[in-house]
Amino acid sequence: MPNLYTISTKNDSIDEDVSEPEKFSIVYHDIFDYPLSFPDLIKWKPGKQLPTFNYQLSITTKNGYYFLEGKEGLIYKRILRERISKKKLEIAKKASRILSFIPFIKMVAVTGSLSMGNSTDESDIDLLVVTKKGLLWTTRAFAYLFICLFGIKFRRPSDKNQKDKLCLNMWMDECDLVWKKNDRNVYSAHEIGQILPLLNKNAVYEKFLQKNRWILEFWPNSVRILGSKNRAKSQKDSSPLSLFLISLERFACWFQYQHMKSKITRETVTKTRAFFHPQDWGRVVLDRLAQV
Repeated sequence: MPNLYTISTKNDSIDEDVSEPEKFSIVYHDIFDYPLSFPDLIKWKPGKQLPTFNYQLSITTKNGYYFLEGKEGLIYKRILRERISKKKLEIAKKASRILSFIPFIKMVAVTGSLSMGNSTDESDIDLLVVTKKGLLWTTRAFAYLFICLFGIKFRRPSDKNQKDKLCLNMWMDECDLVWKKNDRNVYSAHEIGQILPLLNKNAVYEKFLQKNRWILEFWPNSVRILGSKNRAKSQKDSSPLSLFLISLERFACWFQYQHMKSKITRETVTKTRAFFHPQDWGRVVLDRLAQV
């Protein structure tokens, strides 16, 4: 039997050699202008339940990448974006080192296009921050203070120029890591599977994956999730410092909410979670799949 994945300097149509799940993965990543390598095909092989898409599309391979016929230009786009992403990742790492001095931060991770090495030159740097239980809004205030003090640029809601700016658009309390059922789909599962942790205290990243094992229903090879471990129940702390932090958190939450409430559309803002995504990208991607 011939080698189905031979690297070639010319385009080879391999429709008959690509399974429906592999074709779906190629079509899905085409939405993001991202051709797949052979390891990518393995990592991002989808689960059994596939969203509707056009099975008749032709798949082509060149230089070890797999893409829709007629889109070989995506190879060069991916290589260019990988180079751009390396520079942006250094900014994210610097920010993570600075944020690591805040004791209430448990995890800092790169999300979005940068976590896939697929950033454009003009794109920002999306970060997910997980905080100590009960201190999300206090931690958020300290985080922006530190970022300003160290001169790192961050994106404000009114910014039109977002190039190389931090976008701290996802905040989670360590006690609220489970993705809401209504938001679980092939897109959100991929976004979680591609997360790149830069700071990971007390294995919070592993805990985050354990709490969201459902992503394996969509992308079973995307991450390795170990079995959950029994954790000792935290005891209530009534020390003066703890009581002060509780009061500080209430004020920080109230103050920041007052500042942003007039701007809130479909963002998620609670005591234990803050997601600043005004557009439902999951819906956009699913609609694009249906239109392919």
